[in-house]
This record gives sequence, structure tokens and C-alpha cells, in this order.
Amino acid sequence: MTRFSIRLLAAAAILVLPAAASAHRQWMVPNATVFSGTDSWVTVDAAASNDLFFADHQPMRLDGVKVWAPDGSEGAIANGSTGRYRSTFDVKLDKPGTWKIGTFTSSVMGSFKVAGEERRVGGRPGGGGGPGVPGAQGMGPGGPGGPGGGEGPAPAARRAPPVSVADIPADATDVKLTEVIGRNELYITADAPSATVFKPTGKGLEFEPVTHPDELVAGETASFRFLIDGKPANGLKVTVVPGGKRYRNDDGAREFTTGADGVARIDWPAAGLYWINASATDDKPSVPRATQRRMNYVTTVEVLLP
Repeated sequence: MTRFSIRLLAAAAILVLPAAASAHRQWMVPNATVFSGTDSWVTVDAAASNDLFFADHQPMRLDGVKVWAPDGSEGAIANGSTGRYRSTFDVKLDKPGTWKIGTFTSSVMGSFKVAGEERRVGGRPGGGGGPGVPGAQGMGPGGPGGPGGGEGPAPAARRAPPVSVADIPADATDVKLTEVIGRNELYITADAPSATVFKPTGKGLEFEPVTHPDELVAGETASFRFLIDGKPANGLKVTVVPGGKRYRNDDGAREFTTGADGVARIDWPAAGLYWINASATDDKPSVPRATQRRMNYVTTVEVLLP
């Protein structure tokens, strides 16, 4: 069997995988996480794809990206550009310490009925889903039915555009609303790591590292604390996936569980980039009429050799 035939068989196998196995993951990847001095720039690629960190599906929108300097002041991205499969931008690291770059999305998704007709709340026309899902806030053009997105549904086949919570009429029935909160963050250090890395806001699912995220070494164990509304998230599942899936037969994903202190203790079998994801669902939404809350957290870390 030729190498080309093997690739064809592999591609055919991917087509029959269940949806959960081929879900698109949203990510940001810096060209490095540690820099010397305070005259450096970090370049970040941002996208959603099947294989980490190979841009093959959809770029991330840049209008929601925020930058925080080590002193807590707000910075800015520069040279932002969005292509067909990925976005890219730069940040000038002109202050010593640990910088945070990330996105925060807060929205309401769901549906209701008026005179038996179902209407959607939140999402994008012809799309839908939460952060990291094609057609959701935080994702850019190029998804199904979007500009350059290939074979999306014909305009006539699309449902009515979504509305806001305020637009739900008083006589609506079957109201089902979910608050969706998502964070995607990077930690970048210039010159020397900050002693403390950004205090949590106390809203939703957040990351409070015990081990500094820019001091990770292969063969050593790191402690990462996760919080929900400022309190330790006990029993939270944390998924860790190494990059380079394109060049492996398996995903390489591993799951860790937080303890009563909200801490997950993660070891690194090899140097490289790792995608970390945690999600949780509860019945404590802050949005009126919503009955459920979905929270998601994503970060990318770099693990170095000893």
C-alpha cells in the first residue's frame, strides 16, 4: 500500500468519527512565553481547529482580545490581522513582569416559543453555540454559512435571526435560557515573573495558578487552582492536550481532577505547548430568566526542558 493510499484511508476514517471526537478547539499560541528585558514583542496566533495547534478551520475575532500589563493597567494589541484560517497580532512587552492576554465572553443562549414558533436567543444568524463553537461570539468569519465558509445553508433555509433576552415577549412559552461565560487566556513574562499573577474577578470559572504558568518544566508537577465565583472548584475535570496532534495517531489528552482546594496537580511528560481546558455547568446564572450557567476556561502553556 502506498503512502498516499494510507493517507486516504486515514482521511476516510476521520469522516466517520463521532462529533465529540472531532470538535473544534479554540486556542491562542504565542511564539514564546518568556522574554528577556523590556524591549521585546510577543506574536500570537489565534484560531479554532481540529488539531492543536494547526490552523485548519476558523480564525478568532480580535475585537474581544484584551491585554493587561504586570501592573494591572490595560495594554493593547498591534499589527492585528485576520486571515482565512487564523488571526495574528503582536503585543509590546515594555514593562517587566507577567502579562495577561485573553478574551472574556458573556452571553445568553437559548430559545422560546411564540404561537408555537420557536425563536432563538443569542448566537449568530445561521449559526449558534457558545464560545469556541463555529458561529459564536469570539469566532471570526469563515465558519459554515459565513464569508468564505464553504457550503453553508442556503439563505432561505435559515431560521429567523436570534434575539436578545429583552426582546422575549411576555406571552412567550417554553423559555429555556443558559448563561454562557468563557475565558481564553495567555500568560507572558518579560524579564522576570511577577510574584502574583492577576487577582480573580470572582465571576464564573477562573484560573489562579499556584505554580507560575511561565515556569513549567518537563518532568515536574505544577499546581493550578480553579475557582468558580471566587471559591475553589472541587471535583472539576481539567483536560490537558499536547500540541502536535497532526503528527500523532492519538489525541494525547489526559484528565486531572481538582481537590477540595480547587487545585489540579499536572505533570508534563515532555516539553512543548499544552492546551488546558476546564468547563462546568451549574444552576446559578446571574441573568434574569436564565436557569442554567455554562462556564469554560482555556489557556495555552509552554513547558520547557529542565
